[in-house]
Amino acid sequence: MADNVDLLIIGGGVNGAGIARDAAGRGLSVVLCEKDDLAEGTSSRSGKLVHGGLRYLEYYEFRLVREALIEREVLLNAAPHIIWPMRFVLPHSPLDRPAWLVRIGLFLYDNLGGRKRLPGTRTLNLARELEGGPIKDAYTKGFEYSDCWVDDARLVVLNAVAARENGAEILPRTRCTSLRPQDGHWIAHLDDSRSNQTREIHAKAVVNAAGPWVNDVIGNVAGANSSRSVKLVKGSHIIVQKFWEGEQAYLVQNHDKRVIFINPYEGDKALIGTTDIAYEGDPNDVTVDQSEITYLIDAVNRYFKTPLRTTDVIEAFSGVRPLFDDGNGNPSAVTRDYVLDLDRSRGAPLLNIFGGKITTYRKLAEHAVRDLKSVFPRMGSGWTATTPLPGGDIANADFETFLGALQDKHPWMPRALVKHYARLYGTNAALLIGDAAEIAHLGTQFGPLLFEAELAYLVKNEWASCSADVLKRRTKHGLTVSPSQISKIDEWFENDITKTA
Repeated sequence: MADNVDLLIIGGGVNGAGIARDAAGRGLSVVLCEKDDLAEGTSSRSGKLVHGGLRYLEYYEFRLVREALIEREVLLNAAPHIIWPMRFVLPHSPLDRPAWLVRIGLFLYDNLGGRKRLPGTRTLNLARELEGGPIKDAYTKGFEYSDCWVDDARLVVLNAVAARENGAEILPRTRCTSLRPQDGHWIAHLDDSRSNQTREIHAKAVVNAAGPWVNDVIGNVAGANSSRSVKLVKGSHIIVQKFWEGEQAYLVQNHDKRVIFINPYEGDKALIGTTDIAYEGDPNDVTVDQSEITYLIDAVNRYFKTPLRTTDVIEAFSGVRPLFDDGNGNPSAVTRDYVLDLDRSRGAPLLNIFGGKITTYRKLAEHAVRDLKSVFPRMGSGWTATTPLPGGDIANADFETFLGALQDKHPWMPRALVKHYARLYGTNAALLIGDAAEIAHLGTQFGPLLFEAELAYLVKNEWASCSADVLKRRTKHGLTVSPSQISKIDEWFENDITKTA
């Protein structure tokens, strides 16, 4: 017997999860299916920033930048546990963009989006100020501006959790293999890769938020056509040990006019990226090329006193960004804006999502659901702009005060562990800790900050079903656990997961 729902969403990245949350909160019955794990594709392989896109001003993307800057503060208020302010130092090189152009860009950046909480731009004398300490002496002038950090994969999962709390059904590792229109609605077949069972869904409308696979869903799954498409652009990052003092990040201009972010990461590490390379392969097979690693290291070494070498790279990852194909041949110049295409040519509504970026995902979702108003005229109004994400209901969005209160409540817990729980789970850390009153109550310890209680929480509440789900996406424990510890986590999933699922 088939299940009847209002909306089927294909794709468990940030856009799909955001649309599921918004639609479910307006009273629609929603099913979201994702062929892999939530955020396993593009949405966990970003530069981990909520930002306006300073360099997009150079391509006259003023509407996009304004929307992104407004959203930056909306998201900062909604999820202060996984999103927080960061100051970026931009050393100026007279060989690249002139200083006057950078100043104009930063002035617009400060004022386009109605900035409220974040401090504005300031000019730096790198020869005198601490931020210039790691920078080569040849660079004496710089600028400092604000943007925000985000745990990208957790942003996706928390949107999925919020969708479920509003009645949506979330189905990771479930592929939509066919869409067939019938009498104005869609008949969908969903294949669960874990149970090997197929389920039939009857949906009044379908949202195609498959990211790099959006055109595959249109043509091969739905049997439809579209004049629009995405241009796949590969972006790669490297992780090294942090090589400067202070919490500030850096943004440097490379010889090819691209900008490279050098950001503090997980306390003692640095995340460096990204590249922008046109990609024509299978998005499932994307990997980092040695030439990209060299490119990023060379960009850093152009500005910093401490030289990086290939052997310093702890980890590298690559993702494919599905940018809306606006006909621009330069990957860096391709728009980061999004296009929504509501297709009724098959008799049933199919909303295809082209492009987008993490910072504007909530606004994209709001627009997408609004575009379905003609299909669901009785659905509720928009609500996500003022509602925290799960765990984000921290008083006055004051994370440090919340962290201190959590530590006071659990004095037996090491400070690093309290901060880990606070950062990833916010107020939901109370659900993870439960009645524990000493470390032993958290169960087996699998890594420096990884205890069995966290594994059980992620299985029960966040769809984790294997070690990679935990170590690579829902947390970053993968950077600190050893191969032998990973084997023990794998054993736990094989033997103990049924106790918590």
